[in-house]
Amino acid sequence: MTLDDLAFLLSADGQRWLADVGQMDITPQTHLQIATWLRQKLPPTQAQAVLETIVLRQHAATKFSRASQMYFVRAALEQASAEIVAQHRARRFAALGCQHIADLGCGIGGDALALAAQAEVTGVEWDPVRLALAQENVRVYGHGHRFHPLQADLHSLSPLAQMDALFFDPARRDEHGRRFFSLAQYQPPLSLVDQWRAVVPETAVKISPGVDYAELPEDAEVEFISLDGEMKEAVLWYGRLQSGVARRATLLPAGHTLTTADLPAEAVPSTAPQAFLYEPDGAVIRAHLVQALAARLGARQIDESIAYLTAETAVSTPFARCFAVADAFPFQLKQLRHYLRERRIGSVTIKKRGSPLEPEQLLRQLRLSGHKDEHRFLFLTHVLGEPSVIVATAEVG
Repeated sequence: MTLDDLAFLLSADGQRWLADVGQMDITPQTHLQIATWLRQKLPPTQAQAVLETIVLRQHAATKFSRASQMYFVRAALEQASAEIVAQHRARRFAALGCQHIADLGCGIGGDALALAAQAEVTGVEWDPVRLALAQENVRVYGHGHRFHPLQADLHSLSPLAQMDALFFDPARRDEHGRRFFSLAQYQPPLSLVDQWRAVVPETAVKISPGVDYAELPEDAEVEFISLDGEMKEAVLWYGRLQSGVARRATLLPAGHTLTTADLPAEAVPSTAPQAFLYEPDGAVIRAHLVQALAARLGARQIDESIAYLTAETAVSTPFARCFAVADAFPFQLKQLRHYLRERRIGSVTIKKRGSPLEPEQLLRQLRLSGHKDEHRFLFLTHVLGEPSVIVATAEVG
């Protein structure tokens, strides 16, 4: 998309086209037909802009409550935070009383629209199209008057000393869409953040939740965030934005949180599977807070290197899924196949942690022939150092 294409979309004529195409049933089967029809009616770039905007709005509906009115480019939408996650982050800036925030690398405005709900936001972005999209998207949420676009290269821009706080969202993919797995590969690099933090200490940095722990800075609080049970991202909090803990796991949308302050004084021992098995949320696992959860539940790990917990009683918790255990035994394909056949099990859900086995391949090897309504959960894992399978009958709670 170009600035001219965006100008067309925002015009009265462009709005009519968006409204008309937005009512069409765009599927992989109809996409080419609709695209061909649009190119007969509009210049090619405008036709592409209309169709792509409608398609991306459909994709964005899982992230933004007002996606049907917003504007996107695909790569920036994929990297943008979900609205609920952005609002969660913005509340920490608000609690500190920040009135002027710089959103460095603001993209299409996914975080700016939440930050601008309570502060003046200077959105810094090198790409003029993304910057224009951000301005429009913040306007859609009613905060356009608080968003101040600044087209600039962060590498050469002097730190904005007048800011109360900074939010930094570096690119975590290359130009071909491949993910960066090291903080050193981010663009701009986190070394640039250190220069800005020397001027504005209250800084937050969005990073991948799969970051190598060895790369995490010692002077930052690390928050791992999941949404509806799916790991989304991590945040480095600096300066007075820190809450006094080293690591935090946050579960959205409810906002449940577990921190290093919840860790027990002594390590919780491991034991063989008991009546119930807990599968911790990904944010708890990534924050290395499984032991904290174990202490809260009165549970133990099944192996010191495995994030499954077990207990004799089921305790309701937002931090883990709980399953009723039927059996557990060392993994042998022949034995497992016989076990399922003997009980006429015809359907299984295979989960794994610490096992090299591929669930899809194992499912074929099991040759299930029982009743489809006889279902079991199979956990491929290690129990006290031994490759094992845990069989669960149902999820509890």
